[in-house]
Amino acid sequence: GFVVGHAGLYQALAMFAVAYFIIGMTVLSVCAIATNGALDAGGAYYMISRALGPEFGGSIGIMFFLANVCGSALYVLGLVEAVVDSFGIPPGQEAGTGVHVLPQSYWYELLYGTVLLALCLLVCLVGASIYAKATFLIFLIVAVVLGTILVSFFATRPLKVPILLPHLNGTETDNGFFTGFSLNTLRDNLGGGYEVDYTTGQMMSFSSVFAVMFNGCTGIMAGSNMSGDLKRPSYSIPRGTISAVLFTYLIYNLLAFLMCATCNRILLQKDYGFLRDISIFPPLVTVGIYAATLSAAMSNLIGASRILYALARDDLFGRALALAKKTSASGNPVMAVIFSWLVVQVVLFSGKLNTIASVVTIFFLLVYATVNLACLALEWASAPNFRPTFRYFTWHTCLLGIAGCCVMMFLISPVSASASLGFLLLLLLALHYLSPSSTWGYISQALIFHQVRKYLLMLDVRKDHVKFWRPQMLLMVQNPRGSARLIDFVNDLKKSGLYVLGHVELQDLDMLPSDPLQPQQDSWLSLVDKLNVKAFVSLTLAPSVRHGVRQLLFTSGLGGMRPNTLVLGFYDDEAPQDGLARHPAFTSAREEVPLGFPPLRTPTTPKLLSAREYVGIVSDALKMLRNVLLARQLESLDKAWELRRAASPPPTIHVWPVNLLRPDSARYADTCSLFLLQMACVLNMARAWRRARLRLFLCVEAGTMPHAQEEKLRQLLKDLRIQAQIQLVPWDAITRLHWQTCRGPPGGPAEEEEEEEGVVNFPTNTTQVSDEYVCAANKLVLEQSPAPAVRFLYLPRPPADTSLYPLYLHQLELLTRGLGPTVLVHGVSAVTSTQL
Repeated sequence: GFVVGHAGLYQALAMFAVAYFIIGMTVLSVCAIATNGALDAGGAYYMISRALGPEFGGSIGIMFFLANVCGSALYVLGLVEAVVDSFGIPPGQEAGTGVHVLPQSYWYELLYGTVLLALCLLVCLVGASIYAKATFLIFLIVAVVLGTILVSFFATRPLKVPILLPHLNGTETDNGFFTGFSLNTLRDNLGGGYEVDYTTGQMMSFSSVFAVMFNGCTGIMAGSNMSGDLKRPSYSIPRGTISAVLFTYLIYNLLAFLMCATCNRILLQKDYGFLRDISIFPPLVTVGIYAATLSAAMSNLIGASRILYALARDDLFGRALALAKKTSASGNPVMAVIFSWLVVQVVLFSGKLNTIASVVTIFFLLVYATVNLACLALEWASAPNFRPTFRYFTWHTCLLGIAGCCVMMFLISPVSASASLGFLLLLLLALHYLSPSSTWGYISQALIFHQVRKYLLMLDVRKDHVKFWRPQMLLMVQNPRGSARLIDFVNDLKKSGLYVLGHVELQDLDMLPSDPLQPQQDSWLSLVDKLNVKAFVSLTLAPSVRHGVRQLLFTSGLGGMRPNTLVLGFYDDEAPQDGLARHPAFTSAREEVPLGFPPLRTPTTPKLLSAREYVGIVSDALKMLRNVLLARQLESLDKAWELRRAASPPPTIHVWPVNLLRPDSARYADTCSLFLLQMACVLNMARAWRRARLRLFLCVEAGTMPHAQEEKLRQLLKDLRIQAQIQLVPWDAITRLHWQTCRGPPGGPAEEEEEEEGVVNFPTNTTQVSDEYVCAANKLVLEQSPAPAVRFLYLPRPPADTSLYPLYLHQLELLTRGLGPTVLVHGVSAVTSTQL
């Protein structure tokens, strides 16, 4: 009567259609989730938390608990209104007559609500079995009453109904009319006619009427809230919920039509208890109203207690809800029931039903939207284990349900909807940072997997372009204890590219009972988390380190995301230092270094690979067209100190783009030099290194027009958009040492022979470059002051003759000796572009 009196038949039917569309979509989602596995106590909370994870589940669980609590209070207040309408002393009279004996005031109505709520509490404390019997009895009563009301519309003769209304000067009398079936009455009631609600004194509108009406549709979760008490929830919830929704939708529409065709608007708007006046047996209507509202109040109270119990049992809020875990001998969560009752009692102080209706409606809409979101996420994740026996849903129905809920929330009350979403967001953040990790599974992981797979398939390596090149690193780590700072440094070098930590375990799977790498995986992943690096972990078994690195270079990555750069620590005789124990991630948090990593080798312990094998790894990577970086003494790089020191000159990065082991080929624009420049620039672009300055060293000889070379290099840097300071370094004395030990001057037969062999970056002149020359080159690099944070040097290609590998490594060691943190770089792919 309230709905059709204010909104008219057309708008009332539209309200029912919108409400039941939202509810229908949500019911399909509920049925899908409910038939996809065993359900436990908590209903919608249980479904959402197991589908979307503890953050969403816990926050929506609290919202759903509050919705049920406010709903219970709403129905208790509705019952109080019905009791006062039937037995209350009319306004303006000091003493009642006949059955009108109950005083009316705010405090008296609060007392009546408290008594009625205590009755609900007693039923819920006894347990779910007595509640089920009570609700079934109430269902029978309501069905009988509904039958008599439908008969009354046809059997009752037209009559005038006097209405007493409160007024500033006491009361005023108005007359409503029951006309029987009349075309004129129906025509008058077709359109809207919003007036002031006589119980609250507030002007009604479409949104406020919809908010009150929607509370008559929120019982769809009553069955799922009892999921822990049902014998077969996956069987009962879909059948019971769908049949209830269809039944109530038909009844609401039928009642709306009958009321509009038989009752004038004054009767509908000014007397919400008019059905008693037109009934063939008025007391039965009163009993039906009491039974329906009492049933709804009990349903919401027991639903709230079950949600609270499920939240407490999952330990999402720690000690705050510890008491709510306690149950009776029969398994009834009595403490959760008592706590829910207390909260409902507090809500009763709001006083009027229509005051809290909009808040309750928004809470329920928010829960329904999240149930649809949970089902949508499960459907979009395409997980093989999501195969509900209820199949009458698609992602379209879930999406429509979410959209309908969100639109109606903001139509009803934009302020309340925004406040509710803000509260939900706060709960989400709090649970994300404070709640313990769960073993329920995270739908976000399934969705991420689904999307990543889709985009990886779209990442076509045939469409790669140099403009969009980025470093994709494979860092080989023997023991993380001695490589913590190197791991951190390479993380700065990756520039949002792929970063893989590779490790080779020297064992034979044929001789082992199981894979020894599986237990190590967790230690490596914990290390990645603690060091806060964005890296994957790839472990492999191999008979030798070289074979293992080959495996990882061939197999690491997926699709268009594969390592294009291999990073190795330097091969020398220095004893490794445990940098992990000194790393801020462990020293500041006072946490122990993750277990699972063996202690570092001592200087007397033999190495796992020989010098020849180490150079062979470099050679293999270059043959496989991978760029190579060799990092020496990176563990001595204190990045925090270097980059945050208060000294006026900022830290520098020294870049030597010339092949110091081949002075007869001092070119600055070959592929390797440009790659070296790119890597130095990438490091400088990292957030932690932006304060550093690049210094580029141009080695010049007398008589070679150094200023022209400098201008040419400056133009190259400008074209590449690299900001660097160019410093000219005379090296005549160094090159003179080289030519003294060579077989001939530049351009002689030896050089022609090397060029004919097609060796570009490293010829067989390893034998020609003397140790004296290399030491002089090392001294030249070392003399450039101030000392930089890190140096980038050109890495020559290993010689084709494998017998020269030890000599090649020896000269690299001489070249970088005492230089501090140094990165030797060899690039094989074009990585710079001057185009837009």
